[in-house]
Amino acid sequence: MTIRAKLIVCLSLLALAFAGLTLTLHLSLHANRQALGRLMTGRIAPLRDLKVVADKYAVDIVDAAHKARNGNVTMAQSLAHVRDGRAELAAHWRAYAATRPSGHEAILAAIAERRMRAADRHVATLEAILGRGDRPALDRFVTDTLYGTIDPVSAAMSDLIDEQIRQADVQVAWISTVDRGAAVTAWVLAAAAAIVWLVSQRVTQRGVVHRIDRLAGTMEDLAAERPVDIPGVEDADELGRMARACEVFRARGAARIAADQVQAATQARVTHDLQRTIAAVSEGDLTCEIPPDFPADYAAVGRDFNAGLAHLRGLIGSVRMSAASIRTGSSEIALASEDLARRTEQSAANLESTAAEIGRIEARVVASERSAEEMVTKAGDAIATVGNGRAVADEAVAAMQRVSASARGIDMVIEGLDKIAFQTRVLAMNAAVEAGRAGEAGRGFAVVADLVSALAMRAEEEAKRARSQLSVTQSEIVSAVDLVQRVDGALSDIAGDVGLVHGLVGRMAADNQAQATAIGQIARNVTAMDGATQQNAAMVEQTSAAARTLSHEVEGLARQAESFAVEMPQRPGAANATPAGMMLELT
Repeated sequence: MTIRAKLIVCLSLLALAFAGLTLTLHLSLHANRQALGRLMTGRIAPLRDLKVVADKYAVDIVDAAHKARNGNVTMAQSLAHVRDGRAELAAHWRAYAATRPSGHEAILAAIAERRMRAADRHVATLEAILGRGDRPALDRFVTDTLYGTIDPVSAAMSDLIDEQIRQADVQVAWISTVDRGAAVTAWVLAAAAAIVWLVSQRVTQRGVVHRIDRLAGTMEDLAAERPVDIPGVEDADELGRMARACEVFRARGAARIAADQVQAATQARVTHDLQRTIAAVSEGDLTCEIPPDFPADYAAVGRDFNAGLAHLRGLIGSVRMSAASIRTGSSEIALASEDLARRTEQSAANLESTAAEIGRIEARVVASERSAEEMVTKAGDAIATVGNGRAVADEAVAAMQRVSASARGIDMVIEGLDKIAFQTRVLAMNAAVEAGRAGEAGRGFAVVADLVSALAMRAEEEAKRARSQLSVTQSEIVSAVDLVQRVDGALSDIAGDVGLVHGLVGRMAADNQAQATAIGQIARNVTAMDGATQQNAAMVEQTSAAARTLSHEVEGLARQAESFAVEMPQRPGAANATPAGMMLELT
């Protein structure tokens, strides 16, 4: 069952309990009103009529007779009072008789009516006496007949009044019984409403609040990249959907961590191979190359590095072969020019100085070429690093977009909770209206309805605050995505600039090679000058000295060149390759 269905069931049961309580109170009040109406029309109004009839006999007739007897009023005035009293008591008796008494009351009413007819005959006699103005007859009537006529009527009226009071007590007792039954029913319904409320609270706590709390802890673990099992994935309600979405996030995070580990291993492998190769080159071993199983993302760097090493090996091999040739030539020159040493001393000194400068220039050119090759390598590494940075930026943008989509899903859940709070407040308002109609008996339920309404309003306010905070979060995510995209653009510009630097360094390496070629040409020119000096018999001594000096320099150059290991493991089919052929291939 979904959370919405659970809440609807709980609220419906609570509403039914309140509706039953309200209906019970309404029926009780309706029954009380009817009973009070019957008491008023059937007992209190007849009691008033009987009281008026008794008072008219005792006051209007008896009192008028005594006043006329005592001379307080005239006979005519007393006659008028008696007639008015008879007319009024007759009207009230008819009103009482219209209630149609039954049972014992009907018997008492018949007795009273008989006594009234007897009394009316005597009252007619009194009226005749008053009409004649016969005072002695009035004295005799008052003394002998009046009280004997009126007292039985008063006694009958008293019996009827007592019967009315007794019947009224019976009806009041019945009303009290109805009230007690309604009160018991109201308490039962109130207890049922309390039970429904407790059950609803327990269902809400166990089925909604506790599960949301567990899911929030799970999401915090996911944010901290801690291993965690997603609870409630099999549930079919809204929290189950959220749990399944968290499971997707967890799987994607695990995949991203695995990819990062693979990338870190690849970078460690590349760094280790480069450190090993560069360390070997720094120790003079030019045969150590990047292995062919270098990671594919860095294969271009490996090829460029190996090509640079091959070029350097060719250069060193050329120097060694040139040094051997120069050593042989200088020895021959020294043997041939021993006799002419004195005449060639100055030329030898000049050639010695020239050769020394050429050696220093050549060493500088070689160092520049090595620096250029290292710069090319570092530029390639920078291009690869910038590419990795752009890939990470793209992954960050994708992750933020997924978080934004999840925020929109949470906004829909908050909107649903807001609607539920609004419906709860409407139900609470209806309950308050019904409790207000119930009056004093519904005051407690009105308080409960007010509390429920306040709770619903608070829920609406909290939902609005959550939606506002979620909107701020979404705007921050949009800003973060824009910043990451700007970073990606900056990395793209850096990659372009590094590519330009890579090209410039390549051209510098080519220029250094051209300079080396020029220096070689200069060296050949010096050799030509040495041949010319040999032909000059006058300068043979100087030439001999220069040849010896050149021989010493060549020995040093040869020793320095021999400190480099330039021999590569022979490939199949290359066992018969000559050094000259190797030199041509490398250059």
